Amino acid sequence: MSDMIKKASDQVRELVMKALGECVAEGVFPAEPIPSFNVEIPADPRNGDLSTNAAMVCARAFRSAPRKIGEEIAKRAFLTGSYFEKCEVAGAGFINFFFSKEWFSETVSAVLTEKEDFGRTDMGAGKRVLIEFVSANPTGPMHIGNARGGAIGDCLASVMERAGYEVAREFYVNDAGNQIEKFGLSLLLRFRQLTSDEGRAVIEAEGSDTEKVCAVLYAESGEGGRFAMPEEVYLGTDIIEHAKNFIDENGTDLVSADDDTVKKALVAYALPKNIAGLERDLKKYRIVYDKWFRESELHNSGAVAEIIGKLKESGYTYEKDGALWFRSSEMGDEKDRVLVRENGIPTYFVPDIAYHYNKLVTRGYDTAIDILGADHHGYIPRMKAAMQALGVDPKRLDMVIMQMVNLVRNGEKYKLSKRSGKAITLSTLLDEIPIDAARFFFNLREPNSQFDFDLELAISQTSDNPVYYVQYAHARICSVLRKLEEEGVSLKAPDKQTLSLLGEPDEVELIKYIASLPSVINDSASHYDPARITRYVWELAAKYHRFYTNCRIMCEQEDLTQARASLCVACKQVIANILDMLKIECPEKM
Repeated sequence: MSDMIKKASDQVRELVMKALGECVAEGVFPAEPIPSFNVEIPADPRNGDLSTNAAMVCARAFRSAPRKIGEEIAKRAFLTGSYFEKCEVAGAGFINFFFSKEWFSETVSAVLTEKEDFGRTDMGAGKRVLIEFVSANPTGPMHIGNARGGAIGDCLASVMERAGYEVAREFYVNDAGNQIEKFGLSLLLRFRQLTSDEGRAVIEAEGSDTEKVCAVLYAESGEGGRFAMPEEVYLGTDIIEHAKNFIDENGTDLVSADDDTVKKALVAYALPKNIAGLERDLKKYRIVYDKWFRESELHNSGAVAEIIGKLKESGYTYEKDGALWFRSSEMGDEKDRVLVRENGIPTYFVPDIAYHYNKLVTRGYDTAIDILGADHHGYIPRMKAAMQALGVDPKRLDMVIMQMVNLVRNGEKYKLSKRSGKAITLSTLLDEIPIDAARFFFNLREPNSQFDFDLELAISQTSDNPVYYVQYAHARICSVLRKLEEEGVSLKAPDKQTLSLLGEPDEVELIKYIASLPSVINDSASHYDPARITRYVWELAAKYHRFYTNCRIMCEQEDLTQARASLCVACKQVIANILDMLKIECPEKM
């Protein structure tokens, strides 16, 4: 796996260290330890391709002016056979290095040789990472926030895999606790309504049309309505549909049964359907999980009770007003948290602690990453405090906070609801826009930033649409290569001499940008920000379009045609690698 920027950067360090060693040996500078120095890409390309502050950080140790140290280093930097054609001292003592044709040739060759593997790194080699994302409440369909969380989580997992990590994707199913109780009560109330005289009358009047029945019950669910519902239950039409379908499939034998029996039967019927629906919608979104972890597993296995015991042993708990409290405020949380209520029932916090303990200790992942909504800021310190109390390094648990997105159409906020009682869901979103656009657009900004998702732009086939712009660059390259073949130009494996002909500004800029992919992947993985990859491929497409406009590919000089065609192939490969990583289609014709 070639990282040409890293190779060149390492070479700068070698050249500088060797030159400084010669300076000390010749008595130019005293024999002092050489401080660590940086090698980086200058913001202004006029300052070289790589620059180092070595002379500046050595000024105190050598008791000499940075400029003088830089000049001595530059004078002794033996560039023959290196990736550089020259180095210069600038400003107060920066040493700027300029790439040679050798480096540009080898970069293109690396892409052509490594193909699908170009861009892979070993930064995370040997490290196991579990990324939990979406984890939508199974009591209803996924909303629009889950659409962004799905794109961020899945693409981050792909980026980290490219950076060498062993990555697992996981969905945490909250199939126990208060929300399931609320789900069961909601279903029970709708079941009782549908089996009442009024409900049977509606069913008879609407000819058993489920959608019409749901519309009637929903419309009259408010205070004073025939089918009024309390505020503390789920009011969506999906609850009515489940109750109606249960009756259609199982009859009304349970009408005379007690409420607990009916609730259990309804939850057992509806919950698996909801979970299957979540899995179906996510697969449509090109997300496949390695594991669907159920909260009920933690309760049934005794893990929840075990965690309570471990926390008591840690010394970070106390009893107050009949409840068991966690001293999380002593470890960075804003206040202490209740673990077990006075009625003996654990709060939702306890199974969550057990779940993260399971990730990091029971299953032994090096790092656990959660993709969370903007309303979870307070969740971070309390969960890290719990890990610390349990003897787990809290740095092994990371949370990515994701802001919500505004859907916009014609400059105004847009709602996708197609009928009353249905929220904006992932499914309805994907009925409106292409999956490619959804995955790309949701990763255009870093997770913790808000942005407007322009629905009209997402479906447009213009250069203003970033995903279309990138896909068009790939299709354009395919068209160029087909045209060359039609003209009788047979592409050959290029040698260094042929590739050395690539020296026009747009060629140089494109090659340097291609070479930066491994470092962009590492940055994206280490900052948990897949938007860096999305923006990278968008800019890569722009650089290719400029190259295509300014550099005639089919030209009189046969070797130059071959060199430029090879650069086209390399760029096409990089675009394909990234779109494949993002699970976005890579068309050859548009």
